[in-house]
Amino acid sequence: MKFHNFWLLLVASATIFTVAVAYNRPPPRKNLVLSPADDADSTTPQQVHISLVGKNRMRISWITDDHTPATVHYGTSSEKHEYSVTGTVSSYQHLNYTSGQIHDVTIGPLEPNTEYYYRFAPGSTVYSFKTPPAKFPIKFAISDTVQPLWDSFGRLVEPLASRRPWMVTQGNHDSENITANPVTFIAYNARWRMPFEDSGSGSNLYYSFEVAGVHVIMLGSYTDFQPGSNQYRWLVSDLKKVDRNKTPWLVVLIHAPWYNSNYAHQGEIQSVGMMDAMEGLLYKARVDVVLAGHVHAYERFNRVYNHVANSCGPVHITIGDGGNLHGLASNYTEPQPTISAFREASFGHGQFEVVNASYAKWSWHRNQDDESVQADSVSIINLASNPACNKLEI
Repeated sequence: MKFHNFWLLLVASATIFTVAVAYNRPPPRKNLVLSPADDADSTTPQQVHISLVGKNRMRISWITDDHTPATVHYGTSSEKHEYSVTGTVSSYQHLNYTSGQIHDVTIGPLEPNTEYYYRFAPGSTVYSFKTPPAKFPIKFAISDTVQPLWDSFGRLVEPLASRRPWMVTQGNHDSENITANPVTFIAYNARWRMPFEDSGSGSNLYYSFEVAGVHVIMLGSYTDFQPGSNQYRWLVSDLKKVDRNKTPWLVVLIHAPWYNSNYAHQGEIQSVGMMDAMEGLLYKARVDVVLAGHVHAYERFNRVYNHVANSCGPVHITIGDGGNLHGLASNYTEPQPTISAFREASFGHGQFEVVNASYAKWSWHRNQDDESVQADSVSIINLASNPACNKLEI
């Protein structure tokens, strides 16, 4: 699942402006593994990241090698941190790996569109973040297991993840999924705790949240999704709670795409089975955008439902091209389906700017030779603003 004022995932369609430029991608580079800083000791905070909790709180998470207090000092001044909150410390074991001490602290209430500064101990490094706005416009950024690599990834993303909320959901590579231990997503659930309780979910693998007029639903492709399952019942309940007068935009995130013209990952139960179970719910709720990953390439579909173009269906976008160990999925079926508006096998990321209650802009940016190049864009009118589609049914 990047940003300017905020970070997350979304997409949409209406008027389409597409730019296609041929590009020959260079060969992959060596894997990047980051170790702790040279001056770090066993109590130095590392892998700092933040995530939204409810309407006006922020969860701050970090790891130390040894046990330290889970206390955050914060305020609106970089020099004075007049508030402090203490949270929890945990760790986990997986086979012969033992994690560091995982700290989770939720701070707030916080004011919207405000810069806050925080630190973990007197004299320690001061971090900062800006809370999302209460109203439009708002921007989201979108992008798509050996246990020590979780630590390396945490260090790699800290400069961004400590300043912008990262709202995530699980993918297949996040599962330990070995016969010796049937419990999966051990590291994911311990390290990336999302605000699932706030939306009435009983699992960190699926939840929802609202920000500045956008209701975002994060579904779990790798937990039970059939009718009657806990996730299915939760989704039905969550959709009923959506008030399109308060949150006119409705966006859903999954990992395994339901629509895909790439040869990679065709026919998987997490795609086909979940689509059979849940697509009707999203269509009746007039979901605007469904964002997926999994396939290591980019593809944007026109509004679609039940495999046919439908002006009241969601826009489906696969943006599984954020980077991976396996390279790009560069083989697409031919001819290109008429419901597929744009597709390209290049690494990149997406930006979703919700301008107002009716209008948004989506753009995909190819990461070309370390430069971000916009290669696809589309303007979107949401379905709640469409008289032909705004009779909501759930």
